[in-house]
Amino acid sequence: MKIVTAKELGEFLKLTEPTIYKLASVGEIPGFKIGDSWRFDMDEVLEQLIGSRRPVLRHPISRKAPQEEMKTGRSSTGKVNAKKEGISF
Repeated sequence: MKIVTAKELGEFLKLTEPTIYKLASVGEIPGFKIGDSWRFDMDEVLEQLIGSRRPVLRHPISRKAPQEEMKTGRSSTGKVNAKKEGISF
């Protein structure tokens, strides 16, 4: 167990002190107050952050799609490229 201040936690997480206080006050990160001062158990904070990680969604991008669109005037999904076709709205 390592108890740290908001300033120390902010430096570690690359967040400002006010952001740390806001996250703690709404329960986004675990912490406790001693008088008017916030303190944080680094192990608890790390456990919560690791447990709340969301998978990064990646969109598959075909490297051929832009080239194909340039040749045919249509995207890989079959949509017409209005600029290529000279269509104005």
